[in-house]
Amino acid sequence: NLWLFLTKYCFFLSEGSDCIKANAQSCGECIQVAEKCGWCTDADFLKQGESKSARCDELKSLITKGCSKAKIENPRGSISIDKDKPVTNRKKDVAEKLKPDQITQIQPQKLSLNLRSGEAQTFKLKFKRAEDYPIDLYYLMDLSFSMKDDLENVKNLGTDLMREMQEITSDFRIGFGSFVEKTVMPYISTTPARLLNPCTSNENCTSPFSYKNVLKLTENGQQFNSLVSKQQISGNLDSPEGGFDAIMQVAVCGDAIGWRNVTRLLVFSTDAGFHFAGDGKLGGIVLPNDGKCHLENNMYTMSHYYDYPSIAHLVQKLSDNNIQTIFAVTEEFQPVYKELKNLIPKSAVGTLSSNSSNVIKLIIDSYNSLSSEVILENNKVPEGVSIKYKSICKNGVVGTGENGRKCSNISIGDEVSFDITIESQKCPSQGKSETIRIKPLGFNEDVEIVLNFICECECSKGGEPLSKICHNGNGTFECGACRCNEGRIGRLCECSTDEVRTDDLDGNCRKDNGTDICSNNGDCVCGTCECKKRENPEERYSGKFCDCDNFNCDRSNNKLCGGHGRCECRVCICDANYTGSACDCSLDTSTCLAANKQICNGRGTCECGVCKCTNPKFQGPTCEICPTCPGVCAEHKECVQCRAFETGEKKDTCQRDCSYFNLIRVKDRDKLPQPADQSYPLSHCKERDANDCWFYYTYAVRNDTMREVYVVETLECPAGPDIIPIVAGVVAGIVLIGLALLLIWKLLMIIHDRREFAKFEKEKMNAKWDTQENPIYKSPINKFQNPSYGRKGVVL
Repeated sequence: NLWLFLTKYCFFLSEGSDCIKANAQSCGECIQVAEKCGWCTDADFLKQGESKSARCDELKSLITKGCSKAKIENPRGSISIDKDKPVTNRKKDVAEKLKPDQITQIQPQKLSLNLRSGEAQTFKLKFKRAEDYPIDLYYLMDLSFSMKDDLENVKNLGTDLMREMQEITSDFRIGFGSFVEKTVMPYISTTPARLLNPCTSNENCTSPFSYKNVLKLTENGQQFNSLVSKQQISGNLDSPEGGFDAIMQVAVCGDAIGWRNVTRLLVFSTDAGFHFAGDGKLGGIVLPNDGKCHLENNMYTMSHYYDYPSIAHLVQKLSDNNIQTIFAVTEEFQPVYKELKNLIPKSAVGTLSSNSSNVIKLIIDSYNSLSSEVILENNKVPEGVSIKYKSICKNGVVGTGENGRKCSNISIGDEVSFDITIESQKCPSQGKSETIRIKPLGFNEDVEIVLNFICECECSKGGEPLSKICHNGNGTFECGACRCNEGRIGRLCECSTDEVRTDDLDGNCRKDNGTDICSNNGDCVCGTCECKKRENPEERYSGKFCDCDNFNCDRSNNKLCGGHGRCECRVCICDANYTGSACDCSLDTSTCLAANKQICNGRGTCECGVCKCTNPKFQGPTCEICPTCPGVCAEHKECVQCRAFETGEKKDTCQRDCSYFNLIRVKDRDKLPQPADQSYPLSHCKERDANDCWFYYTYAVRNDTMREVYVVETLECPAGPDIIPIVAGVVAGIVLIGLALLLIWKLLMIIHDRREFAKFEKEKMNAKWDTQENPIYKSPINKFQNPSYGRKGVVL
């Protein structure tokens, strides 16, 4: 009875284990459940009434239940390095020059990983930029009419660029190609005259074309100059150009272009936008771009047949062929190509002058920018396999997540490393090995990783097929248990799935003598519940009566257990730093830290990562906003004034009210602490006292409790007025004003006198009387004239 009790007790302890819940029927199934699960191969391990799945449990539980450590099957994953050639320490000035395939920049080159479900394997990958690494540069130029003056400056690009690139590498090759537009309406004019000369006025232009490979990559810079100088400008109708067609052909026509397995640079020079997938419908072209090479006699011949490539298609081909793109465009189109750069890894955008005179400097600067950054990428991984990156970059800078894929500011000769973790959650359906590759973007080298999945136990290799132990040959006896043939189940494969179930057997499948068999989530077969399978393989029923599942827990943000926990028997088991029925309450208080490093500014509580302000005056995400509160400086002004200068309103109560901080006096303002010198926040203050004197201090809170005030010990008071200059100035002002008034009055009087005298003279001239006679004298003589008498007068 004691033994039966202990057996039931141990089974109860392990009933909640993921290993037990998986109901594994073989060792292979068991080790795929989780990394912690082991399988007991002892044939006498199971007690009466226990199912085969009890063999699968955590190691400590198996040992507790009586399985010896030597009989526990628990295979582990491993890593083996198959090719580990060290990175090349190459020097530019060494006489012996290595071939590109002799230079190694990434280590190791090939690994084999044995992966067990749930067990991560981590290995280190090193990368080192080799000095004097060969470079192939292909210059792809827009030859529409607006680029006429640019072509003149590119004609001498070959030898000039060769000379400049000698400072970077002794093995440099350059090529040239040009593009205009698709040769169909409405992109170009298809009239016979315009097909011969698409330009207007008296310009002599060549016939329009889509893309032309003018010069294959060569070491002869003079040949580049010679061929480019013979090129002529062409023309088209619309503003955007067919540059994407040209880029696609440059990327996929490796033999025609002459690409080597070295650093590949594509300089794309234009002063216009671009057409992309879908624009071809304007010309009646509906077939998607096939991403294949269609060059005949160095001319792209299928521009009228295939649409422009999409950006995603272009990104894929550039990445597959390790081509780094430099967009040399005019300032007008900088925003467009900068957005395009964000979609194309390992690409750069440079501002091209109006006549391309700065193209060499642009290429050199862009190359330095591209080569100083390494970004790792991997091809598609098998289903259930995940990869995590951690970068250890220059000066010990560590990156995780997406930043773990890259390192920046790498100079020639610098070595960086990456910790790469690969984990498998399940075995592939075929159980075969898979190969993935990891490579730095823009480089031709990669790391080959062969993934071998541990899906079966070693003990299964010695299995006995058609064993008599397994109910007269209805299974294979392996790893201490029977692996039943198809259609057979049970501890010893004693039952057939087609057998009729009886009431006695069904009774063992009812929980608490209820009416539901296997909780309606499974079938009772041979007295044991076989839980139903879900369409989603990640979802499963478990438990002795199939009464548990891992998908009916509380949800938050439409995620099971809020994405911060796992569902076990319809209850969320939250990750660290999370709580709540749906694991939606974060215990992380970093989001509640205020600027002074206090949680919720000391005026609230942090609940689920959000501040709940206890003081109604304070608000905001960290309880730092107080519309009605004085500022830090105004709040502590009176205490600083009474402590430092024994003045102010709190002078009499200073000891009682103002002892909450440490006062430190400094000589002048330069001695006050600066924000850049402190690891804790501080406030600079400037306040005025009742005597109009200024005093300066800083207020800081260190370690949430320790408050410090640094104050300048001398007041800055305004100087008193100089009385003598003021009095002299006032007197002088009064005298000057008086003199000015007298002068003004004198001037006005002179003007008035002159006007009166002029008026008198005028009236005098206008007088009408005779000044020789008395005006009141009247003569006594009257004179009359007879009008009819000879006009002679008669005097009376």
